[in-house]
Amino acid sequence: MPNYSMPSGQDWDSVNVGSSSVKRKTVPKTARGITAAKAAGTLSTERKYGAGGNKSAHSGAGVNAKKLEESDELKHSKVDKSLSKAIMQARTAKKMTQKDLATAINEKPQVIAEYESGKAIPNPQIISKMERKLGCKLPRPGKKPAAKKPAAGSAVGRGGPARAGARGSGPPKRR
Repeated sequence: MPNYSMPSGQDWDSVNVGSSSVKRKTVPKTARGITAAKAAGTLSTERKYGAGGNKSAHSGAGVNAKKLEESDELKHSKVDKSLSKAIMQARTAKKMTQKDLATAINEKPQVIAEYESGKAIPNPQIISKMERKLGCKLPRPGKKPAAKKPAAGSAVGRGGPARAGARGSGPPKRR
C-alpha cells in the first residue's frame, strides 16, 4: 500500500457568512442626509423626465377626444323597469330570495340585484334562465330598429325550398 494521503473533501476552516470585512459606503436615506451628501460632493443626482408616469408615448388627448366625438352612443342599454318589476313579482310569487334565484340559475346574487334595480346590462341568456326557473315569460328589451335589407334572393315566394338561398354561406359539401 502506498503511503500518501488522500484529500477527504472536507474543509474545516471557519467561514464568516454574516458580514464582510470590506466596508461599503453608506447611502443617505433621509432628505437631510441627501442634501448634506450633495453639498459635500459625494452624491450626485439626475432628474428623469417622464419617469413614473403610466402614459404611452403615442397617446394624446386629441386622439381620445376624437374617439369620443366619433361614437354615437356613450351609454350602455340598461334593464327596463317593466323587466325588473316582472322579475321581482315572479320571484316573490315563487317565495324565493334573490340568493335562491341566483343559485338556481348559477349566477351571483349581485346579478339578480342589478337586474331588479335596473342597473344591469341586459343579457338574453340570463333572462332566459330566469324565465325557465320562474316559469313565466319576462318582457324582453326591445331591439334597436335596424335598416332592413330587402330579401331579393328569397326562395319562399317562388315555391322553392327554404334553404335554396343559403348556398355559399359555409364550406362546400364533401362528395
